[in-house]
Amino acid sequence: MGEEIEVIHSWSAPRSLSTSLMYSFAQYFLVLQRNDIEVLDEPLYANFLRVTGVDRPYKEKLRSELENDGNKVVKEVIFGAGVKKYRYCKHIAKQRVPGLTNELMKRGKHFILIRNPLDILPSFDKIVPPSFLELGLAELVSVYSELSESGRPPPVIDAADLRENPEATLRGLCEDLDIPFQDSMLRWEAGPKPFDGIWAPWWYKSVHKSTGFAPAKKYPTPFPTSLYDLLEQSLPFYNMLKRHARRSSSNYLNSTLPHPSLPVPANEKLLAWVGDEIVPRETAKVSVFDSIVQGGDGVWEGLRVYGGKVFKLEEHLDRMFDSAKALAFSNVPTREEVKEAIFRTLLRNGMFDNAHIRLTLTRGKKVTSGMSPAFNRYGCTLIVLAEWKPPVYDNEKGLMLVTATTRRNSPNNLDSKIHHNNLLNNILAKIEGNNAGADDAIMLDKDGYVSETNATNIFLVKKGRVVTPHADYCLPGITRATVMELVLKESLALEERRISLSEFHTADEVWTTGTMGELSPVVKIDGRIVGDGRVGPITLRLQNAYKNLSKDSGVPIPTYEKS
Repeated sequence: MGEEIEVIHSWSAPRSLSTSLMYSFAQYFLVLQRNDIEVLDEPLYANFLRVTGVDRPYKEKLRSELENDGNKVVKEVIFGAGVKKYRYCKHIAKQRVPGLTNELMKRGKHFILIRNPLDILPSFDKIVPPSFLELGLAELVSVYSELSESGRPPPVIDAADLRENPEATLRGLCEDLDIPFQDSMLRWEAGPKPFDGIWAPWWYKSVHKSTGFAPAKKYPTPFPTSLYDLLEQSLPFYNMLKRHARRSSSNYLNSTLPHPSLPVPANEKLLAWVGDEIVPRETAKVSVFDSIVQGGDGVWEGLRVYGGKVFKLEEHLDRMFDSAKALAFSNVPTREEVKEAIFRTLLRNGMFDNAHIRLTLTRGKKVTSGMSPAFNRYGCTLIVLAEWKPPVYDNEKGLMLVTATTRRNSPNNLDSKIHHNNLLNNILAKIEGNNAGADDAIMLDKDGYVSETNATNIFLVKKGRVVTPHADYCLPGITRATVMELVLKESLALEERRISLSEFHTADEVWTTGTMGELSPVVKIDGRIVGDGRVGPITLRLQNAYKNLSKDSGVPIPTYEKS
């Protein structure tokens, strides 16, 4: 009896450079361990043909020469005793058929090799007509899931990275497998190998001509339209695994941005409504033909959830439908349909408090790219993005604002009363604010009077009087209207008029209003301290009034029960 062999399992779909990688590892151990390796090329193939009945031109020869009992293969071939120290097993995921012993996944070191179905399908089609079963991408995802659930998530590498930067990709893989990288992995001799499977004459003609990982052609060949449906079925599985693929940070790979941390980590696993369904965050996408992509052609609302209720829901829906009508949207969902989408999204996420909803309605998908709404023949696209999101500003210490050179759009150009998604005007001002190290930027109208900030409405207090700009250039915000009502309820004087910038510079108190930030005090504008630099008494009074109102009012989320 020989000593136990260390087994390395490679899992992939067919036509994924798995044979090239097998040659790479064989060469690695030939040099490093002086021929101390045994290579198994798809040891479960015969069992796969027996169980599935799939036909191959070499089927009879393969089944007559290889063990057909999968569990015997696992016990006696894959994990059987041997004289070598290492055993490399190249597995095609679809060959992991039902009935195989769990020992296959419990022992050895596993990794996964993936390749884009755009490349797999045409390659496979040259030899055998492909099918979803033949690709085995669902089983490849299952391999990843099973190993991850057991606490051993396998390394994942992409064939595209392997071709583009083989050294960096292999270095990373070796690091994950806890084996030293060897330069010998990058080269091998052309021609057949003694461990090639019986099927090599049918499948390995190209790899037998190779001596290493060749770069992909700069420009791909046309994708066969006959394989389009299969591509649609396959890509989601590839993309699921691609999210886990290892990319080296070395100079051998094109640099990529590091995975950013989220402001609220819990939002990593949220569910969003897109179109007519609820989907996970990473698959919450709209079509490239959607008007929101083609021209920012959509309307939106921001809403907050407090204590199981959606605050000012009806008012926000009124404005959204008014905006959609002003932009001549057609085939708009009903009010009840939108409310149902909101409630279902909140319930699925378990969001009943301290949450923000970005509600978007686009003109919808087009039949072809272009500006004309005549191309929009699918109806509107509804998006409900609910996130765990506390107020986005520091409402205790206050904000610092600067004045932007970018002027607020005139109603002569685009009426701010339409709550549209074309926000470049605001974004340019926000860039100025960011560059100045401010929280936001004040935007002036064409005559030089204050309109609003890039994201919020704005108020000032002078000698006990509350003043806010006319809603001519600025958006007449829902939170703005709510605070104006509270000002009157608190028996304070309220004035709505044109306000010059110097009046804000010399104000006793200043605050901004918006759904994301609620009522946010401003303590500095353009380097000038507002009042005494602290949150003023009227600001505090209205903050408390707003807090009480939001706690006590709103549209209840169906089935929510306060614990």
